[in-house]
Amino acid sequence: MDLQGALINVALLWLLTTPHEFAHAWVATKLGDDTPLREGRVTLNPLAHVDWIGTVLLPAVTSLAGAGFLGWGKPVNTNPSKLRYGLNGLALVALAGPASNVVFAVVLAAVAAATAHANLAVANFAAQGVRLSLYLALFNMIPVPPLDGSKLLLAARVPVQVYTALARYGFLLLIVLMAYTEVGITLSAWSVQTARAMLGWFR
Repeated sequence: MDLQGALINVALLWLLTTPHEFAHAWVATKLGDDTPLREGRVTLNPLAHVDWIGTVLLPAVTSLAGAGFLGWGKPVNTNPSKLRYGLNGLALVALAGPASNVVFAVVLAAVAAATAHANLAVANFAAQGVRLSLYLALFNMIPVPPLDGSKLLLAARVPVQVYTALARYGFLLLIVLMAYTEVGITLSAWSVQTARAMLGWFR
């Protein structure tokens, strides 16, 4: 049980959740839905996007337990009827979050390289952020509600009844996936390998 590592994961998740949720809100607004704007989500203020269970409690517990890493930010509400392209627009909004994590991972890799000789603590924190940002991008693409990947099921015209039934047990399914399967370990391995490749770009 690595308490320091768990605290770093929670701090990084809070940092990475902000651009992730902002990206959802910004793309939804650009596609014609004013719901995120009215709810104050088109902002880079971290407090607007924190979910105390998904952003703090669960990431700490799963990190300490060695069961992968389970966490999310406060979901951005959207109205598909207002979105340009309807359910396809909803898919674009969903993809914006993981895409922002990939972009932010590149930025953090550059920061890690730039500070490697000047401030090793900052460099290590940024390097850890690269891995976690990529992990979040992969994790959020799991097609289980409330994760972003589940919105692709709607765009693929999976019956709403099926999606609703899946959403009812989504949280439990995620717990089972992360605690009793190799999903968390596999996603972590992929994120580590990709993070090493990204850091190598700026060496």
